[in-house]
Amino acid sequence: MNRAARFLTGERVYLRPINAEDAEWYYHQLFGSETRRLTGTQKIYTKEQIERYVLKKADDASAVLLLIALNENDETIGDIAIQDIDPMNRNANIRIAVSEEHRQGKGYGREALRLMLEYGFGILNLHRIELEVYSYNNRALHMYEGLGFTKEGVRREALYYNHEYHDIITMSLLEKEYRQKFPSEGQKRSN
Repeated sequence: MNRAARFLTGERVYLRPINAEDAEWYYHQLFGSETRRLTGTQKIYTKEQIERYVLKKADDASAVLLLIALNENDETIGDIAIQDIDPMNRNANIRIAVSEEHRQGKGYGREALRLMLEYGFGILNLHRIELEVYSYNNRALHMYEGLGFTKEGVRREALYYNHEYHDIITMSLLEKEYRQKFPSEGQKRSN
């Protein structure tokens, strides 16, 4: 069921605002073992905490939280957010999770990221978008590099997950780098 208007639409996925009725889905997706590992999620949340989080994000001017859904059947498969938006310096960070494990590795996350990057650089007028990725998430590292993100630094052994320490890699993308890699997006905007 399509519960909300399509905010950003791609070929295979669209991004839509999260609504109060999505709290149940959001709560359950937090318990997938692979999703927890890839996002480094360690804390356990209650449904009430998730409901409060969803309502709080709706009023947060420094963040844009959207759900990722498939065009073909409106199935919600993950979430994506631009957050900690700093309008003075035109910086923000981005995060994404394709939490439906049978949908991972199929290019949906890449398409959702392209939609959100275009929104961040084109509509929010951001100059720089950064992210963090765990050293064991090779698929995500490869995808981010393919989108033009550059490794900036490593926080050595900063994540303790599943009885082991892991590095956290910081990456960023500047608007000019994004436009050089994907010039057609900027041209579409100006036409």
